[in-house]
Amino acid sequence: MTTTEQHIRGAGPDRGLPADTADPADALTGQLAEERAYHDSCRAALDRMVHGAGDQVITGEDVSGSGADAEVLGRHLRSYAKELAEEPDTPLFFGRLDFGHDPEAGDHRGQRYHIGRRRIVEHPSAPPMVIDWRAPVSRAFYQAGPRDPQGVAVRRRFGWAPFSRGDAEDLTGIEDEHLTSGRARQDPSRIVTGEIERPRVGPMRDIAATIQPEQDDLVRGELTDSVCVQGAPGTGKTAVGLHRAAYLLYTHPQRIQRGGLLILGPNRAFLRYIAEVLPALGEADIRQCTLEDEIARHPVGATDAPAAAELKHDSRMAAVLARALYGRVGPPAEPLAVPDGSYRRRIPLDELERIVEEVRAARPPYAIGRERVRSRAVGLLQRQAERRAGPPSTAWLRRMERSAAMTAFVNGVWPAVRPEEVLAELFGDAGALARAADGLLTAQEQSALLWRKPPRSFRSARWSAADLILLDEVAGLVERPAGYGHIVVDEAQDLSAMQCRAIARRAGFGSLTVLGDLAQGTTPWAARSWAEHLGHLGKPEATVVPLTTGFRVPGAIVDLANRLLAALPVDVPVARSLRRDGSLRIRRTAGLTEEVVATVRGALERDGSIAVIAAAADTARLAQALERAGIATAAAEEPDGVARVTVLPAIVAKGLEYDHVVVAEPAAIVDAEPRGLHRLYVVLTRAVSRLDVLHHRPLPDALR
Repeated sequence: MTTTEQHIRGAGPDRGLPADTADPADALTGQLAEERAYHDSCRAALDRMVHGAGDQVITGEDVSGSGADAEVLGRHLRSYAKELAEEPDTPLFFGRLDFGHDPEAGDHRGQRYHIGRRRIVEHPSAPPMVIDWRAPVSRAFYQAGPRDPQGVAVRRRFGWAPFSRGDAEDLTGIEDEHLTSGRARQDPSRIVTGEIERPRVGPMRDIAATIQPEQDDLVRGELTDSVCVQGAPGTGKTAVGLHRAAYLLYTHPQRIQRGGLLILGPNRAFLRYIAEVLPALGEADIRQCTLEDEIARHPVGATDAPAAAELKHDSRMAAVLARALYGRVGPPAEPLAVPDGSYRRRIPLDELERIVEEVRAARPPYAIGRERVRSRAVGLLQRQAERRAGPPSTAWLRRMERSAAMTAFVNGVWPAVRPEEVLAELFGDAGALARAADGLLTAQEQSALLWRKPPRSFRSARWSAADLILLDEVAGLVERPAGYGHIVVDEAQDLSAMQCRAIARRAGFGSLTVLGDLAQGTTPWAARSWAEHLGHLGKPEATVVPLTTGFRVPGAIVDLANRLLAALPVDVPVARSLRRDGSLRIRRTAGLTEEVVATVRGALERDGSIAVIAAAADTARLAQALERAGIATAAAEEPDGVARVTVLPAIVAKGLEYDHVVVAEPAAIVDAEPRGLHRLYVVLTRAVSRLDVLHHRPLPDALR
């Protein structure tokens, strides 16, 4: 039965009137009234949950038991109360499952469940009024179909007015799909289509109501499984990663909270764009940042030449840094004699050499190796003491560890060091760099890395963004950083090998969700294959799953972007779009600036967000022309609501999307950087409704 028919008749197994005796319009009106009343009941129940959570915090402060138990309970209650109080004003449910009475329905036989973004109950012991979209039973909402109903008789979707804050009156449509009819639907869901295609105003929205089966499979993957999503533009890979994070927090709260969950985005504009997704799904306390924020030990105060920056991101630097660090470890120069009262306890030189060699061969983190050398040397002294007078006291062991002779020995063979000292010596001393880079970097490459004016000491050094990656590498060699239970990495194709290693250090005991598109790789060190990239990320076993069906970008725009794929040195499947709407116009013009202004003026007559994307050198001129024409503009990093029209350079467009995009001079975008064709591929796929490509110069060959 089609969606339209169900929208009119729409009834669950025990609801509605026979089609031959009831007016379809009356039936729909009655069902809408019933669902609106149910939504009001859910809203009242949620209000009681909010007030109840606040009361629990007050009473929980007086809980009996140990102080530690009370603190843990209080923290949990306050966090829960805060989450409920900050629940965004949105519709409380978007779907409903009516299970049939056949055996396939199992324990859900004859049951009805409303599906929403958060579980809502009238009382802790009462059945839920709304089931969380992440609950096991909710999976049928995304996966059930006529070929595999999974016990579901009717799947109902609710149509809410755009930008609804959850008022019951905003429920404007009902769409039922009878899954036990044996016939697959021929037409797409109007409600799902409308939700996917409505204008993109403000930050990114969650897709809990529109998750597709292949996306749901990725969202609900096991916590221990690392997965790489090769997602073509508009396939929802970012949304999948964020919903996977929310799902893992719901399903494995204690395991995730112990290690934490990290979302890594490519830039601040992107993070601002996705910032509201997880809070809308009930998850607020998740760290979302760039990799630069995560590893920052110092502010960026220097800029590398392109050749030096590319070298610093090269995987060979890991071996260079390891040599530079462990090159400080050396053999002892003399036997060790430690005063013990009137007695001097001695360790022969060959024993000390054996200790250092064995510890170094084990390749522990540098700081652990240093303490291991100390503890083994003290262990030899302890055995000497035991042979003379029995087991020594703890105080005696501490005295041996802290003795001046022992400290001098450890400092001599395994000196304490800061990462900044290692890097400053490496880039400030040609001899030190030559020793560490021998056989790894050419003389020309070493020259590119050396500081022209070395600082007086590492404390006064000014570090570049690439230096911070190297400092993090050395810091990870000195002492392993605290890891996360799960990390979601978006736009991962743009990470360098050294950046990947920084993430791998933080995911040694956790898992990764890697999101990206090799065709959108725009950095000089962008990945060309996922197999190599996942090796650098420490997860070579991760499964690579392609998402090729687009829901956001119209087909005509996808087809245009696909023309570029043959010219890109990556092997990715061709994208396709389910959308046949949208518009694409390509126009050559004598006056590019004037045509951009005219096109934007025309775009303002329609709803939705507008972006003008051009080469970085041209954005200021275009923004000024629009302002002179009386059209307010904003930059990508400015808050939402400043202006409907955003003017942004192509280099910051990745991950963002707009209803109407005006691309100014594609040839200039391509010429602006070595991977300009990749950048143009990104730019062309930022439009989710309308795309205007304006050019004065000839188009790049691949687009003609």
